[in-house]
Amino acid sequence: TTIRSKARRVRKMPEAQPAFQFVDLRQQQQTAQLGMWTFIATEVLFFGGLILAYCVYRTGNPDGFAEAARHTKIVIGAINTGVLLTSSFLVAWAVTVARLRQSGIASVLLWLAALLGLGFLALKGIEYAIEYHEHLVPALNFAYGGPNAASVYLFFCFYFIATGLHALHVAIGIVVLAVIGRQARRGLYSDRYHAPATVAALYWHFVDVVWVFLFALIYLPGRAS
Repeated sequence: TTIRSKARRVRKMPEAQPAFQFVDLRQQQQTAQLGMWTFIATEVLFFGGLILAYCVYRTGNPDGFAEAARHTKIVIGAINTGVLLTSSFLVAWAVTVARLRQSGIASVLLWLAALLGLGFLALKGIEYAIEYHEHLVPALNFAYGGPNAASVYLFFCFYFIATGLHALHVAIGIVVLAVIGRQARRGLYSDRYHAPATVAALYWHFVDVVWVFLFALIYLPGRAS
């Protein structure tokens, strides 16, 4: 009886149909992936400009930037790196099982990845709160003395702009993963159609890669000296 009920549920799963402007599902999926890669290319230019500016100013103020980096919370940053890398693995796993029509597993993996994203934001909020109490927030609560005060101020301007924009991207990704997880739960994805899950995974992997670069640039300088 259980096997028959499962078979009936499989038969009742809706078969995806291409949108009217596409010839078939393959063309629709290729177009979706091309669109996401184009979006990622624009985001690379955006974050690349921030990183380039950081590198230029760090070259001109090496001592001040190293001094400022030592005030970042490397333990929280390292934990957040592990959190995002784990979530990226879960998303990749979810896409694989979604293509195998294992809807329940795919949805759980996507929701777990979204939950890890929420954990990332929570830790980042704690980190921001600590830095506020340490008077390291430019324009709002900054009080730092010493010969490198101007460089430290500049460093934390970059820090809050870059990590804040990244956190916004994480928040958007959390919503996307939650929605895709709900759709996966309904059995909408298969080996023939999984474009939404695939492009969501591409976006989430990009967010993770950006964080790896930010972690290396923000938290690691000056630690060995």
